[in-house]
Amino acid sequence: MTIDLRLNPDRMLASFNQLASIGATGNGGVHRPALGEAHLAARKWLREEVERSGFEFRIDGAGNHSAFLACGPEGATTLLLGSHLDTVPNGGRFDGALGVIAALEVLKTMKENGIRLKVHLEAIDFTDEEGTLVGLLGSAALTGNLTPDLLQNPRGGRQNLVAGMQRAGLSDEGILSAKRPRESIAGYLELHIEQGKRLEQARIDIGIVSAIVGISSYQLSFVGRADHAGSTRMEDRLDASLGASAFALAARELVMRDFPNCVMNIGDMSFSPRAFNIVPAQVDVSLEFRAPNESDFEKLDSALLALAQAEAKRFGLELKSDFHGRHSPTPMSDSIQSAFVGACEVLRLSHTALVSGAGHDGQSFAGICPVGMIFVPSVDGTSHSPHEFTKWEDCVNGANVLLYAALSLGQ
Repeated sequence: MTIDLRLNPDRMLASFNQLASIGATGNGGVHRPALGEAHLAARKWLREEVERSGFEFRIDGAGNHSAFLACGPEGATTLLLGSHLDTVPNGGRFDGALGVIAALEVLKTMKENGIRLKVHLEAIDFTDEEGTLVGLLGSAALTGNLTPDLLQNPRGGRQNLVAGMQRAGLSDEGILSAKRPRESIAGYLELHIEQGKRLEQARIDIGIVSAIVGISSYQLSFVGRADHAGSTRMEDRLDASLGASAFALAARELVMRDFPNCVMNIGDMSFSPRAFNIVPAQVDVSLEFRAPNESDFEKLDSALLALAQAEAKRFGLELKSDFHGRHSPTPMSDSIQSAFVGACEVLRLSHTALVSGAGHDGQSFAGICPVGMIFVPSVDGTSHSPHEFTKWEDCVNGANVLLYAALSLGQ
C-alpha cells in the first residue's frame, strides 16, 4: 500500500459543487429524481467530466454511467466503486452524489500516480437508487436481479417509468441486457453519508458497515362496514379506523420491546369512504419494516402480521394483506471490512462497525461479489432534506479511506 498517497480535496470539492448546482433548489437542496431533466443533466455533466479526465466512458442498457480505468492486466476483473446521482424529491446534495464524486476522484488519483493493480477500476453511477421509478434499478439490472415483472409493475407506476425511459433513450430489453457476468466483478465499494446521528454523537470519523438491513413492505387493509356516523352506536360499529390505529400503536410497542435492533414504519393510511359522517369501511395501511439479519427479519415479519390479524379480530374486522416486496439483509464482506479498518489505521481515523438502516445499491450485489460500504458523519443525522450536510473534512476522510481500501484490495 502506498502510504503517502492522498486524493486532491480541492479538485474533489470543485466537482462536488458543480454537480450540486444541477437541480439546485435554492435552499441548499437538490431536486434530481431519476430520469427527470435535472438527473439527465447531471449525467451529461458526469460524462463530460469522465471524458475530460481521460477515462473511458461507459453506459449500459440500464443507463448506468461509469468511468473505466484499465489499471490491471489484460482480462482482469473489475473493482466497482460508486453510488448514484439521482435524489429524492427536494433532497440533499450529499446522498449518493458524494459516493460518485469520491469514486471518480479515486480513479483520478490512481491514474495520475500511474498505479498498477491486479484489477481494473470503475467509478459507476447507478440508475434510480432512490426508487422514484423502480428502486435499485441500475444495480439490480447489472447484477441480473431485475425481472421483466418489476419493469411492468414498478413502484413508481408503469407510465412514469416509460416516460423516464423515453427521456433517457432506454428500453425494457436494453435494461434487462445490462447484466454482467459475475466472474467479471471483483467487488463493489461505496462511500456514503450515514443519514443518522450515531457517528456524530460518538465523534467517530468512519462507520464501517457490517450489514445492510433487510426491507419488506405490505399493504394491510382493515375492512369493516360503512355506517351512519351519527345514528350508529359506538358498540355497533365495525370501524376500520380502530383496527388500523390500534395496529399502528401496538406495532411500535412490539418492535421497541421485542426487536430493539429493528424498525417499522407506517407511511400512509388511506381511509374509505373518506367522509366526516360515515364510519370508515376500509383503511389501507402502508407498512414497511427493516431488520439487520435474516432471523430477526423472519420473526418480525410473522409478529407484525399476527399482530395486525389480532387487532382486526379485536374490532370485528377482516384483514387483507398484499405483499409489496422485500430485500433480504445483506452482510458485508469480511475481507473488505478488514481493508477499511486497515485504511482507517493508516490514515489515523477513528472507526466503528455499523449496520446500515437504509437500503443501498450494495444489496444488489449480495451473492455476486464481495461488497463493502463506509459511512461518514451526517450533521444532526439529517438526510433526504435540503438541510442534509456533512463537513468537507469528513467527506475527504471517507474518500481517502475508499482510496486506500481500493489500493489494498487491488494489490
